[in-house]
Amino acid sequence: MNGLKVFAGSGGLALTEKIVRYLDIPVGRATIGSYPDGETLIKLEDDVRGRDCFVVQSTSPPVNDNLMELLIFIDCVRRASARRITAVIPYFGYARQDRKTEGRTPITAKLVANMIAKAGADRVLTMDLHADQIQGFFDIPLDHLMAEPVIAKHFEEKNLDKIVIVSPDVGNMKTTNAYASRLGGELAVIDKRRSTGDSIEIVNLIGSVDGCDVLMFDDMITTAGTVCSAAKFLRERGARSITVSATHPIFAGPAVDRICESGIDAICVTDTVPLSPEAREKLNNLTVLSVAELMGEAIRRIHRNESVSALFENDKG
Repeated sequence: MNGLKVFAGSGGLALTEKIVRYLDIPVGRATIGSYPDGETLIKLEDDVRGRDCFVVQSTSPPVNDNLMELLIFIDCVRRASARRITAVIPYFGYARQDRKTEGRTPITAKLVANMIAKAGADRVLTMDLHADQIQGFFDIPLDHLMAEPVIAKHFEEKNLDKIVIVSPDVGNMKTTNAYASRLGGELAVIDKRRSTGDSIEIVNLIGSVDGCDVLMFDDMITTAGTVCSAAKFLRERGARSITVSATHPIFAGPAVDRICESGIDAICVTDTVPLSPEAREKLNNLTVLSVAELMGEAIRRIHRNESVSALFENDKG
């Protein structure tokens, strides 16, 4: 692992500590500060000339601050003559804006991809993008990890009986099928209509949940409008228990209060983004799984020019 340096941005401090512990290397030293007017200042305390550098930073809230810090960090490492720079973005913000849903709107996911490449990143490592097509927005190599092995293992160890895996919407069927292949159980899907950015209307349920333990999987929980409305709807349809799992626990706005009032029995997330103090304090039914070993192994393989996709091929085998 000679020549490898892993640095942590403000949005990836705790996760980076776990990653470097797995890799058995020290975390890269850098000072992150700001000028009196709020401009971000980053200074590397380690020599990176000719080294393979990884910058870990989730662009979670505050999204713009963390994104700008990532860009400055990449530029800083590039100007310090690193041999290769990989932007490790466990959670990729602006992913919802991946197409024009109406006239005169931006495609911000592509803009952010361009900015990361222009700043000097040679490749990107990320996890559970909101839309798979975002991989094509990057003009540099991108490795897309899935949290499925970590989350599925957690539920496999529970030996659940009579489960139904519910897709919270039609667009999430691919993820739901992946979990169903590993965990077994019946499938169901919720037919919903989104009326505003954080409000939905559930029209129908395809399948049955009566007397069953329901598992719902999604890539992120933001305002929790979808999962909480779905939980209430499924409870009315006779669900015995409801467990919600997501890779990215954004928990924005009223999310925590909604979850507390929703009747959801358990919620399972990963540590791709730092949890808010409110979530830690109020969500007693919350389990946080770490993806540090998965990301650490991906970093090791990238550093050694080995296959990253083989991680998931071996898992399936």
